[in-house]
Amino acid sequence: MNKIDERSFDFALRIIKLCQFLNKNYSMESNILAKQLLRSGTSIGANVEEAQAGQSRADFIHKMAIALKEARETNYWLRLLEASGILPKEKIAELLKESDEIKKIIGAIIVSSKK
Repeated sequence: MNKIDERSFDFALRIIKLCQFLNKNYSMESNILAKQLLRSGTSIGANVEEAQAGQSRADFIHKMAIALKEARETNYWLRLLEASGILPKEKIAELLKESDEIKKIIGAIIVSSKK
């Protein structure tokens, strides 16, 4: 596995654990947000993995672009959990930082792949 494969996989594991925690300890509203977060947060790595088997450069770029969109959506749900007061900033600060870094890495891969 390369760096983005590993990071997106590890990130997905952390998202799963956060969603398990939310579902166990918080309200119905947080459970709804957790479902959205789980879907987008695990989709990043799945799309990165699919991109590795792309049939062409264009297919690779397309799958990585989907991964980037999912990373952006995941970042949104994390920010919403914080802003709504469901989770304190210190509980998700590392996940927010990692989602920002994953977005940057995937964006750079897309840019360099287009050259």
